[in-house]
Amino acid sequence: MRAWFIDDKDDSGTLVLHDIKAPKPGPDEVLVDVRAIGINRADILQRHGAYPPPAGFDPQRPGLEYAGEIAAVGKRVTGRKVGDAVMGLIGGGAYAEQIVVHERETMSLPAHYDYAYAAAVPEAFLTAYRGLFLEGGLAPGQWALVRGATSGVGVAALQLIAALGSRSIATSRAQERLDELAARFKSLGLGPAFDLGAVDGDNGVSERVRQQTGGAHVVLDFVGASALEDNLAALRDEGRQVQIGIMGGAKTELNMGTLLMRRLSLVAMTMRSLPLERRIGMARLFDDRLRPLFEAGRLRPMVDRSMDFAQANEAHAAMESGSHLGKIVLVRQ
Repeated sequence: MRAWFIDDKDDSGTLVLHDIKAPKPGPDEVLVDVRAIGINRADILQRHGAYPPPAGFDPQRPGLEYAGEIAAVGKRVTGRKVGDAVMGLIGGGAYAEQIVVHERETMSLPAHYDYAYAAAVPEAFLTAYRGLFLEGGLAPGQWALVRGATSGVGVAALQLIAALGSRSIATSRAQERLDELAARFKSLGLGPAFDLGAVDGDNGVSERVRQQTGGAHVVLDFVGASALEDNLAALRDEGRQVQIGIMGGAKTELNMGTLLMRRLSLVAMTMRSLPLERRIGMARLFDDRLRPLFEAGRLRPMVDRSMDFAQANEAHAAMESGSHLGKIVLVRQ
């Protein structure tokens, strides 16, 4: 089979396609013929040596999310069969024609979804749901501030907030990107799901948020160190910041007294490093809670473009250019 590797002889981290031996499923695993692959910012970071995969996954093989058809099953597998259409997350190596995953990590495709559409779902929507509702404790009627709202996870977060009865404020450094996002939401029949606001740099949000909402209950933040002070100021007392990215830096000073006196919480999370049982739990959560919302049209992945499996380097260049709005997906013809 063919699989993409990061070229360790090239400082730019160019992706190179190699022929390798196909994997075989273990007793509790399934072999998936990968039909589509979602491109994620984590793949770019891994290519540049900034985001290593969990133990047990090859650091030279990128790829976190996939959709495809089960081609073989292990001897103890009971919940899946050959021919099932599935999607899911993996610690690494999804840029390949075949992968093996634990049967209980796989998720069923929403009805009528093709593989390209399905591959745009797992990482963004599971990350956003976990951050907002499991880690952040967001409840119906409460306010969430989404920093970096035009990212894949940001777009998913805004949809989830609206679908589950909460309210959101979305920020981005570029007003035109927010306007385009609002137009895309309208074209998908999702309605005006959020209030918009461009920000100059990483500060200046808190005053407007507090004026409009009295303080957000949850901040979902991709920016990191450069926005931390402003984010905490945007929270109401007993609010919670959930950190899911550090694009604006990893190190800053923090006055712990602010957290203590206002009873604020600061939580950090990634999906990639979750242990197996937690990953299985997220897959079951999707099937039970989120898949019905996709099938009802209340949640929809936003695919910017689909590209051929052979165009992995071009897909990475498109993501790094920032020209996309929504997911970039590689498709095996």
